[in-house]
Order: sequence, then C-alpha cells, then structure tokens
Amino acid sequence: MEELKAELADILEPSKRDRRFLISLLQEIQQRLGYLPEDAMLALADFLGVPGSTVYGVATFYNQFRFAPQGKHQVKVCMGTACHLAGGQLVLEAMSRELQVDVGGVTPDRTFGLERVACVGCCALAPVVVINGAVYPRMSPPKVEEVLVNIKLGNREHTIE
Repeated sequence: MEELKAELADILEPSKRDRRFLISLLQEIQQRLGYLPEDAMLALADFLGVPGSTVYGVATFYNQFRFAPQGKHQVKVCMGTACHLAGGQLVLEAMSRELQVDVGGVTPDRTFGLERVACVGCCALAPVVVINGAVYPRMSPPKVEEVLVNIKLGNREHTIE
C-alpha cells in the first residue's frame, strides 16, 4: 500500500484533500493506473478521511470507472439497434472466439480487451467495431481475423467505406 501511495503522491496533493475532489481524483488515478484497484480506492479513502465504501459507492455509480486492468487494445463492438440488426451479435461472437476471451474480459497477456457498447454513432456504417479509437465499418465475422492480425502486426490503417 505504501508503494501505491508513493506512486499516487503527485495526485493525492494536500490541496486536493477535500471530498469535493473525489471524482476528479478517481479519474486521475484511473488515468495513471489504467483502472481502479481496490488498494488505490482505499488509499484515496484514507487520504480524504472518508470510508472506503464511500469511494467505492461513487466509483461504481459512474460508468466511466473500471475495476479490472484493461487490454492494450480496447475492442468495442457496437450493439446499437442498427449494428445489432446488421449482424453485430455475430461480429461480437467472432471477436470473442478469435481473441479467446469473454465479453468484458481481457486476454491473458493483456493485449486485447473486448467490450460490448450501446452505440458509437456510426449507424450508417453498421455493424461497427472501434479499436483504439479507429472505426472499422461494415464488419463481418470473416473480417474479424484480418483486422486483428493487422493490429497485432502494428498496422493501424483503417478505412471508412
């Protein structure tokens, strides 16, 4: 815990020792660590002088906070209405098979994380996958392997057709 407090020392500044900074401190910690481990939330609770349950309650209320390490490449499969109707579920299943990880999970080497998202706002390009912010339109199960191989090889090119 002391190592973690040392790592977070520049975030947990005395000038921010006020409960009103709870959300912004959670955001900064997540940005630094990639997620919110239990020890970090307890360190924050200790810093602010509030119960750990208060920090946990706030963190679980907001959708932006993660409690498990994420993959280096975040794969987000859109399951909004247009994507779902255009075969988004099949694309999601193909991604899961290819990555050998369940939805919401991370590959053992933490290279890929797989998420199902509600909508990415590219309905005319359905079904859509977003990887590291790059939009992959008109996805299909056969395209899944090609996209993942290119990412593994470091090719970041993508096209919006």
